[in-house]
Amino acid sequence: MARSSGSNRRTGHYLGTEIEEKWWQRYDRNKLLARGNGECWIDQDALCFLRYLTKDPIKIRFDAIVGVKIAKWHSGRWYCGRPIVKVLWIEDGLKLSSGFIVARDMDNTLRFVGEIKEAVGPPHGGASNSPS
Repeated sequence: MARSSGSNRRTGHYLGTEIEEKWWQRYDRNKLLARGNGECWIDQDALCFLRYLTKDPIKIRFDAIVGVKIAKWHSGRWYCGRPIVKVLWIEDGLKLSSGFIVARDMDNTLRFVGEIKEAVGPPHGGASNSPS
């Protein structure tokens, strides 16, 4: 997949960012605390999510991503069985997990996970890069 500058945007929901994948430890720096609906896309060097009614997107740099997986819960919440994409990444020495819903079905969610993995490249950290 050629990395786009926003041409492959999809609507979705940002569910927040956890520290060490613990739902009670929410990461609150760099505009990552507030959940919300918006648009998600893969840019030249980052996964981006722009919440509606905000100006600047959340950006998770590819060189910080150590894994991507699929779950049913994130930040202490279950979302009616929809698959949740959990992006595992490192910032400021912390192991973070940001959750996104980008589709109602598993096939489209798996397609998005594949796009992220292709953009990131081979695994380079300690987390699994396979859906679970």
